[in-house]
Amino acid sequence: MRIAMIGQKGIPARYGGIETHVEAISTRLTERGHTVFVYCRPYYTLIDGTYKGVELVKVPTIKNRHLDCAVHTVVSTAHVLSMKPDVVHYHALGPSALSFIPRLAGARTVATVHGLDWRGDKWGTAATMLLKACEYTACHFPTRSVVVSPVLKRYFKEKYKRDVIYIPNGVKLGESRPPDNIGKFGLSPDEYYLFVGRLGPEKGCHVMIEAFSRVKTAKKLVVVGSPHLNIAYEERLREMADDRVVFTGAIYGDLLTELWNGAYAVIHPSVTEGMSLSLLEAMAHGKCVIVSGIPENLEVVGEGALRFKVGDVDDLARVISEIEVDVDTVREFGAKSVTRVKETFDWRKIVDSLERVYLEA
Repeated sequence: MRIAMIGQKGIPARYGGIETHVEAISTRLTERGHTVFVYCRPYYTLIDGTYKGVELVKVPTIKNRHLDCAVHTVVSTAHVLSMKPDVVHYHALGPSALSFIPRLAGARTVATVHGLDWRGDKWGTAATMLLKACEYTACHFPTRSVVVSPVLKRYFKEKYKRDVIYIPNGVKLGESRPPDNIGKFGLSPDEYYLFVGRLGPEKGCHVMIEAFSRVKTAKKLVVVGSPHLNIAYEERLREMADDRVVFTGAIYGDLLTELWNGAYAVIHPSVTEGMSLSLLEAMAHGKCVIVSGIPENLEVVGEGALRFKVGDVDDLARVISEIEVDVDTVREFGAKSVTRVKETFDWRKIVDSLERVYLEA
């Protein structure tokens, strides 16, 4: 088949859960003999031509918080009509609004909802209302609608009476790397807790830092990520943090792998999620994970993680304090994480499911 992907910033993924997802599925679909086009934003994708067999299609956009995604989706949709695709796959709520256009030209369309993007404090009132309206388009406009979590599947069934398809995100087992470079942050293996993700209120970073301040430990808390336009929130976090908290900014590649491997435990305190690839990465590296008890997190981890009440600083501090002196529990839950990933989140199985959706469409 000829398959086009629209809605992501581009590949190879440098940051962003949707970009990581698109890179994983597009490269694997190419390996299976399909021709895959991924639409990219010029400021994000720095290479031209192909990437692991995937055709990179760069079209213009306006790099602005409110216009970037909309403009790029419109231009990509106009361009894709000339590519004669069999399937156009839109990613996220907003881009799904245009999924009816390729259908008019004879293509089949699929939309994947990675989360309810209007939740949290990222968007203003007008943008939030628009994204809420795109819930309807995501489950009515494309030929097939996909969600990445059972929570989202139930949501669309209850609100819109639509039986959308559940296909989770995937992850590959983490590779092992010696901690050659983490020393530049003043870190040693097993002597720090780790958070990886966007620095935004919806990720619960303020809850994590406040809870950590109440724990008596010589270990550090390493915060990996960037604020993605919300500079004021990052400044607030830095003001809250004591000298045990290390802010690294955004990190990718081998250095991030070293940080995963060296972490004593990983904290994932999000208030709202779709399905977190960062959480899956932590589990794939065999880490003991502490998660907030939102349904989206609990459905990912199963019985393979420690949990605390959403937004509850004292409860998170309690969990950190308990594992601080209980290495056996840390190892036990690290092993459970790997087992859970192998059983449920193998990319090969996920691409099998997605390929069936394309063929049925």
